[in-house]
Amino acid sequence: MNRDRDSDVTPLRDAVVAGRTTLGIELGSTNIKACLVGPDQTTLAVGSHTWENQFVDRVWTYSLDAVREGLQSAFAALAGDVQERYGVPLTTVGGLGVSAMMHGYLALDAADRLLVPFRTWRNTSTGPAAAELTEALGFNIPLRWSAAHLYQAVLDAEPHVPQVAFLTSLAGYVHWQLTGERVLGVGDASGLFPIDAETGDYDAAMLDTFDGLAAGRGFTTPLRRLLPTVLPAGAAAGHLTAAGAALLDPTGTLAAGIPLCPPEGDAGTGMVATNAVAPRTGNVSAGTSIFSMVVLERALAHVHEEIDVVTTPAGDPVAMVHCNNGSSELGAWAGLLGEFARGIGSDADPNAVFAALLGAALEGEPDGGGLLAYNYLAGETITGLDEGRPMVVRTPGSRLTLANFARTQLYSVFATLALGMRTLAQEGVAIDTLLAHGGLFRTEGVAQRLLAAAVNAPVAVASTAGEGGAWGIAVLAAYTVAVADGESRTLAAWLDEQVFADAQTVVAQPDPRDVAGIEAYLERYTAGLAIVHAAVGAIR
Repeated sequence: MNRDRDSDVTPLRDAVVAGRTTLGIELGSTNIKACLVGPDQTTLAVGSHTWENQFVDRVWTYSLDAVREGLQSAFAALAGDVQERYGVPLTTVGGLGVSAMMHGYLALDAADRLLVPFRTWRNTSTGPAAAELTEALGFNIPLRWSAAHLYQAVLDAEPHVPQVAFLTSLAGYVHWQLTGERVLGVGDASGLFPIDAETGDYDAAMLDTFDGLAAGRGFTTPLRRLLPTVLPAGAAAGHLTAAGAALLDPTGTLAAGIPLCPPEGDAGTGMVATNAVAPRTGNVSAGTSIFSMVVLERALAHVHEEIDVVTTPAGDPVAMVHCNNGSSELGAWAGLLGEFARGIGSDADPNAVFAALLGAALEGEPDGGGLLAYNYLAGETITGLDEGRPMVVRTPGSRLTLANFARTQLYSVFATLALGMRTLAQEGVAIDTLLAHGGLFRTEGVAQRLLAAAVNAPVAVASTAGEGGAWGIAVLAAYTVAVADGESRTLAAWLDEQVFADAQTVVAQPDPRDVAGIEAYLERYTAGLAIVHAAVGAIR
């Protein structure tokens, strides 16, 4: 390390050694990411681990062994990055937070044993339960919510049901393993069961209704007894135990005793990462799934199957348009094109191939030239699909070019979201700011521009957009540390004034030609859904 560089990193090294940092770990659908941030919430080091869900016995799942191995791999990569950048081992941090994909079914017995393989949010086999609960509660219970999964298991009289003693999310499970605390951040908890905005806890009247329905089917354990305790942003949520430290870092370098913030879902950390936690703000997160979150000023007038009502990490109500299928199919096509490039002797980097594909989309015709793309690897509630069948469709008169193909693939990422956002517009939901984040937006000016057209609203991307949820949960950990030190501002005010005061954002206005083009595309897309439905029935 040369002297000039040594002087540049000395303050950062000192912060690392003294533990004036916070660490965020997010278990996403395709990557487990770890992000270490400094006292000013800038990123100091990162680590990641690639993983994939498995489709076993017609169930999307991850094994708990894969969870453990992924956590250790991501932390080891982060610790290696710290060592390389600053020349010191990572022995402690000032605060720690865990976030993960929301929803699904992670049920354990009284001996803390997993009863059935973890059923992720991608599973859409809970239709009867979701429909019955939605009607009984007068509140939309989506297929992927944990309450729907539990009640479906009750309806199906699955043998394990009488043994269920603890029901949590993936983030809640990892947090429990690290701290011994069975708690959840309110945002993540709102994906297990509805939250009462007044109390910031599970809705008591709805819990009673659920218990009555379940008892009628022979399941008499009160649901509240199974669920984690709900905590708001800033609350203390336990400390890293010796066993938890060994789980993260088997080398024994990381010390126990680190305070943790409440575990959160990826939706909540995305809101933090984009500073979209105040009313009339919203964000779009694009990854394996894609969803928008809009913080509400008032309750929605009607129950909509395509709209989830969840909360921010502070407990404010949020309208969520969640689509199970995001950019995975786009990534698969980029991988295929990369294979072709290698087949003709090119050594193109996968990131370069992906960037080239996105760049080509801007040259495509506004309506995609007559092509249609459906990115449905999994079922999709908004369009009524129980299972996915990805496909590309075109008429003989369509214009099959790389540019049109790339544009329709990007449109397919945003199409279902655009259909759901129309419902919010009909409810009169006001949005002042819509911010986008996720790796899809790292290629400047492409996905952002077409998303603006899809939702017909300005879309901003901040400099933190590529960091995503791991950075967001690290920031929430910093907020918990600040609150413990006497911070009295709300999460929204603290983010505005402390974290994002000098943030740089780039705003894309909807281009009228793109807006007209995607409107024409969506007309064909909606009409063509019959093809996908037919494929689900015909191809098993």
